[in-house]
Amino acid sequence: MLVALVLGGCVTNSSLSGTIIDLTYPFNEDTVYWPANEPFHWEKTSWGHTNQGFWYASAVYSASEHGGTHLDAPNHFAESGWSVDEIPVERLTGEAIVLDIRSQVNANPDYTLQVDDIIQWEGSYGAIPPKALVLAFTGFGQYWPDKVRYLGSSTPEDPGTLHFPGFSAEAITFLLHKRDILGIGIDTASIDAGQSRNFPVHQILGQANRYALENVAHLNLLPPRGARMTALPMKIQGGTGGPVRIIANLP
Repeated sequence: MLVALVLGGCVTNSSLSGTIIDLTYPFNEDTVYWPANEPFHWEKTSWGHTNQGFWYASAVYSASEHGGTHLDAPNHFAESGWSVDEIPVERLTGEAIVLDIRSQVNANPDYTLQVDDIIQWEGSYGAIPPKALVLAFTGFGQYWPDKVRYLGSSTPEDPGTLHFPGFSAEAITFLLHKRDILGIGIDTASIDAGQSRNFPVHQILGQANRYALENVAHLNLLPPRGARMTALPMKIQGGTGGPVRIIANLP
C-alpha cells in the first residue's frame, strides 16, 4: 500500500484515496511545547565511521511528555485514570470524525467547539458512531511551528497570554455520554482553548478515562468521516502522555 507523507494541502482527498497519511509533526528544535515544559533535545553521541571501517550512529534525546504531536493519557488530569501504557491498544484506533470549525475560528480565535457544531455536522454526515475519534479542525495547523502565531501570543512563554481555539466542556460531555467516543484530537496546542485557566475539557475527559491527541498535523487531508485512524504513543510506564505517531487510512 502506498504511504503518503504529506506536508501540505496541495493534494486533494480524492487523489489520496486508499493511501495512508501521516498526521504527525517531526520532533526537532522547532517543536512547539507548552510554556515552561522542557523542549525537545536531540544530540549525537556517536556519528561516523569506526576504526574498523563500518558506519555507526547513535544519539540521545530528552523532552517533556507534552509537546509536539502527542497523546494526553487520562491520568494527566485524573488521579485514577489510565497511564499511557495502560490504555488498551484496541482503543487507540477508530473512525476519524473531523469537525471543521475554521469559519468560527476565523471570526473568533478563542472559539470553543459547541454541541451545535456537532449537531450541524451530523445533519450533513450522519450520527457519530460509537468508538470514534473526534477531531476539531480549527485551521491553526497552518501556523506550525511559528510559536507566536500557533499559540496566539507575542509572549508565548507566558501561558496567561495564549489565544487559540479548543473544545467546550459541553461538547465533550455530549460526545462522551451521547456518542461514546474513544477520544478527541485537535490541531492546536491543547484541547482546552488558550485562555482556559482550569482546563475543564482535560478534567472531564480524564475522569471518563479517555485520551486526547494534541498538535495533530494535516487535518486538511482528512475527509469529514470514513478514515481509519491509529495513534500509537510511546509506551512510558506510568506516563501521563508522550509523543505519538498518528496515521490515517483514507477511504
